[in-house]
Amino acid sequence: MRRTAAPALLLPLALLLAACSGSSSAGSTGGGGTDGKGSVTLDVGDQKGGSEAVLRAAGELDDLDYKIRWSTFTSGPPLLEAVNAKAVDIGAVGNTPPVFAGGAGSKIKVVAATHSASEGDTILVGKDSPLKKVTDLKGKSVAVAQGSSAHYQLVASLKSAGLTLKDVEVKYLQPADALAAFSSGKVEAWAVWDPYTSQILESEQGRVLTTGEGKVNGLGFQVAAPEALADKKKSKVIGDYVQRLRRAQAWVAEHPEEWAKVWAKDTGLPYEVALASVKRTQSTALPVAVDKQAVASEQEIADTFARLKLIPRRFSFADLVDTRYNGELPPSTTAPRGTEES
Repeated sequence: MRRTAAPALLLPLALLLAACSGSSSAGSTGGGGTDGKGSVTLDVGDQKGGSEAVLRAAGELDDLDYKIRWSTFTSGPPLLEAVNAKAVDIGAVGNTPPVFAGGAGSKIKVVAATHSASEGDTILVGKDSPLKKVTDLKGKSVAVAQGSSAHYQLVASLKSAGLTLKDVEVKYLQPADALAAFSSGKVEAWAVWDPYTSQILESEQGRVLTTGEGKVNGLGFQVAAPEALADKKKSKVIGDYVQRLRRAQAWVAEHPEEWAKVWAKDTGLPYEVALASVKRTQSTALPVAVDKQAVASEQEIADTFARLKLIPRRFSFADLVDTRYNGELPPSTTAPRGTEES
């Protein structure tokens, strides 16, 4: 029998995968140390249980002939602020922070991508909720982090059901507050991502009303500073770093249980939740090219948030892309989907 998790057990997640968050006042939480040796130092922005953890677990930090200096951030937006400020050379974020950075005119370049299943991107309702389908959300309260990938997923899910944001009572809450509201029944639904999805399901506090499959693009990105890419030595190091991440992702797919143990220890997640999230989302990550199809899909997100006036201007996502590290990677499997508000 599964134990029902108390809300306190869920709170570490508020500091975890906020890469999908579109707005945050939190910034760097301090350096994570330095790996490797050599004359070139790559400054990498990271998040708890992120790139450093998976590279170390996969053995990809054992033979570095350059240095990696880690800085840990609580979410994607401040990480990209650091990239724009030239304080960080490269870092991993979800599909939405680059849109907000681009809308703000930040100087960044998307240099690598992964595509994952979107089953962990969900709209959750209470276990005993009478809501059975997306159309049932009309007039109901839904918690979501403003400007996040979950926000876009909510817009797209409503669109697929013939609804818009105007048809629901949107409660803009960051994950910790949304969790409390959802657990206490103060909101009737919660649009969120893994591992929050896995936490709620494993604790039997709720169920999935719909997922992002077929609605969101499932992309994540490595985003670099243009100045770093213009430096001959550092751009070469970035290429090696990206290759190591790709090998580490393959290792996760082959060793989900081993990675779940490492991830749980690093983040404070219960092992069962970490494993469920790894199997549902992380182990499906596939390195893909930053191609025209991926750019078109991101452009749809940018245009959507511009229409919703959540970013200050329209811009061309293609202007943020550097394809030099695509190599022979498979094409992205995303397709742009319209999400216009009516």
